[in-house]
Amino acid sequence: MSTDRPSRPRDHFTPGRGWLNDPNGLMHHDGEWHLFFQHWPDALVHGPMSWGHAVSRDLLDWTELPVALPATEAEHMWSGSVVHDAANTSNLGTEEAGALVALYTSFDPVGLGQAQSLAWSTDRGRTWTAYAGNPVLDIGSTAFRDPKVLRHGDGWLMVLVLADERTVEVYRSPDLVHWEHASSFGPAGSVEGVWECPDLVRVPIEGTDTTAVVLLVSVLSGAPAGGSGMQYFVGELDGARFRQKQDAEWLDHGADFYAAVSYSDAPGPEPVVQGWMSNWQYANDVPATDFRGSMTLARRLSLRRRDGRLVLVQRPVVRDGEVVHAVTDLELDGTTTLPVAATSFRVTAEVETGTAQRFGLHVRVGPDERTTVWVDAVAGAVVLDRTRSGTTDFHPGFAAVHTAPLPPGDGPVRLEVVVDQSSVEVFVGDGEVVLTDLVFPGPDSTGIEVFAEGGTAVVRRLEVHG
Repeated sequence: MSTDRPSRPRDHFTPGRGWLNDPNGLMHHDGEWHLFFQHWPDALVHGPMSWGHAVSRDLLDWTELPVALPATEAEHMWSGSVVHDAANTSNLGTEEAGALVALYTSFDPVGLGQAQSLAWSTDRGRTWTAYAGNPVLDIGSTAFRDPKVLRHGDGWLMVLVLADERTVEVYRSPDLVHWEHASSFGPAGSVEGVWECPDLVRVPIEGTDTTAVVLLVSVLSGAPAGGSGMQYFVGELDGARFRQKQDAEWLDHGADFYAAVSYSDAPGPEPVVQGWMSNWQYANDVPATDFRGSMTLARRLSLRRRDGRLVLVQRPVVRDGEVVHAVTDLELDGTTTLPVAATSFRVTAEVETGTAQRFGLHVRVGPDERTTVWVDAVAGAVVLDRTRSGTTDFHPGFAAVHTAPLPPGDGPVRLEVVVDQSSVEVFVGDGEVVLTDLVFPGPDSTGIEVFAEGGTAVVRRLEVHG
């Protein structure tokens, strides 16, 4: 999410106007990354949702296309997913070119019912046709939503939630049209808030040729930074049943990472996910003039063995920017201002703790403003502090300090901090721990500082990428 002050983000997708929230159908097809998203073009708050649509060749530069599935008075288009029916199991395409098929939650704004409907496209997602037999799955519920579809053997699986019951429901189908219930998972992990936007993702385990299945679940409240967030379960898929092998973990320890799902048919072994960068505590209130809402950077996923567990690792898809400043073997005691002024940049660093109690970065530094990322060597924590990040008074919970455990390991601490006009994404230990926060600094807050407190740290390598 971003203000229009001072300009739109460089690397994070925002709509041309109106409201944006959850990513809906994410897919890679015919050389294009397709981002469908919850969209209300005519207002800056959540309302009658349509499906917006944008495409990209690199997950960074996006072209927004016309609304794909527009809301009507009788039907609002809530979250879902898109797949390429290459084998034409649905008979909605041709044997030569299977259709793109969208499964989405139809919300009845009068009766409040939530059912699953289908639309298809045969022109690379530019235009869509509603299935005449909609809805294709209706159990008479007012809290049954967010279908995510994936290939499974010769057919298909769909995961979605009974939100109030905190369960993920699994359905299977031979043709994307006819669905039968196969299994349920939950309640488990965090159950304080209702569940939304599930996904089943097969993720490679680093250093092996094996994979595990990860279940992603968004939670409307109770996340580590307060409000909404995401948890994940590592397990296996036994037929059409997900079996949990570990306790739930949090994907992101910041406040603003929600509803992330994976891109279907993404090339390469590592799945790619992208989320909505906001929090339902204050999503309707953040500063905005023409648009409100943005996506996080896309992230590639792997699993890493750590102390007998598998930990999800997230690596951001970033721009190959020029190195505008570099530091090596800098002994750090106190604060050093870097000779760089920028509102959008990326910092990579390897820092030895030394005797310092804590060390880190101040970014978007200006008159009485800064956002701070620091490593607390004593407490074994990573901290993202936005209490002085600029405009914070639009919600009492926004000005906050968010904390995550420091990944274990010998040697220098590895940090990657991606700063855009109104966001800070922090990846620690090569993506083993992540914190994502919105910030709203003024346009003159362009400084970058490095610091150590309570002793001396050594910056073995630091690069600022423009």
